[in-house]
Amino acid sequence: MMNAAVVRSFDRGPQYEEIEVPEPNSPHEVVVDVLAAGLHHFVRAQANGSHYSSRGENGLPLIPGIDGVGRLPNGQLIYFVSPDTSIGTMAEKTIVDLRRSLPLPDGTDVVRIAAAMNPAMSAWVALRRRIHFEPGQKVLVLGATGNSGMMAVQIAKLFGAGQVIGAGRDQERLESLKSLGADVTVSLAGDLEEATKCLGEAASEVDVVIDYLWGQPAALTMLPLLKKRSDRSRPLTWIQIGSIAGATAAIPSAALRSANFQLVGSGQGSVTMAGYLAELPSLIDTIAAGKLQVDAVTCPLSNVAEVWDAPTLAGERMVFVPAVRE
Repeated sequence: MMNAAVVRSFDRGPQYEEIEVPEPNSPHEVVVDVLAAGLHHFVRAQANGSHYSSRGENGLPLIPGIDGVGRLPNGQLIYFVSPDTSIGTMAEKTIVDLRRSLPLPDGTDVVRIAAAMNPAMSAWVALRRRIHFEPGQKVLVLGATGNSGMMAVQIAKLFGAGQVIGAGRDQERLESLKSLGADVTVSLAGDLEEATKCLGEAASEVDVVIDYLWGQPAALTMLPLLKKRSDRSRPLTWIQIGSIAGATAAIPSAALRSANFQLVGSGQGSVTMAGYLAELPSLIDTIAAGKLQVDAVTCPLSNVAEVWDAPTLAGERMVFVPAVRE
């Protein structure tokens, strides 16, 4: 037997329960001891059934968690991405497909890796795998005050962006973006139509938009941005990654006709698992080398029910540590 965070209903957060240890189903799978697992936005959506990959009630009961750091039976430390099953990473033990794992050197800060990999992966993979990004290009991060958005600001700079503009609602986090590499920040608080007009002017010359918001903020930003461009024939690529502000956006038809405007998505399906795995070694090295700011808050997995919906400070990422109990 083992302890795990278990979701039995989408209208209630996970509870700490004792359940059977899962068993491997293929020669590629092995049971590992989980050392650290991050609570990401993806994981919250997984646990309430709202993520686009959810199998609904058919996927319950569910152990949430998409990735983590663990130790193989032979003692090897690994970072791994969970298989597409109901057995996630928020447990004392889980199933790992070795083809979705990478070895880590002894001494690796397991909490740092668990906290940063998922939020950093979205922008990293988008800029590496979904478009041809060149140093010197200008980037707008829409939703830059979320954890993934704050990572995106840093990653764009790391990849050589000539200018990074961060836009978001959280004023405290917005003010912290300049220390992460943002050259310009724009607040989306208050009247959204007015805010997006200001954003369109500030970001009119960007080459890439990394969008974690979608919904009304995206729809309202497109035309003001495109209309202010000095050369509408110069390519603008809008990468849709998250949908914090809404699952749908009313895209103005003029946006697609009046400028050299390309809209692409980045996520599971649009990028293959092989594509993700190919990017993981360099991302792990970057995080381990301290090139991305990571603020992790650790919590015993036994407290999962109490802290699941607890707010965190700017840039913080909660990491559950299954071996520690209170």
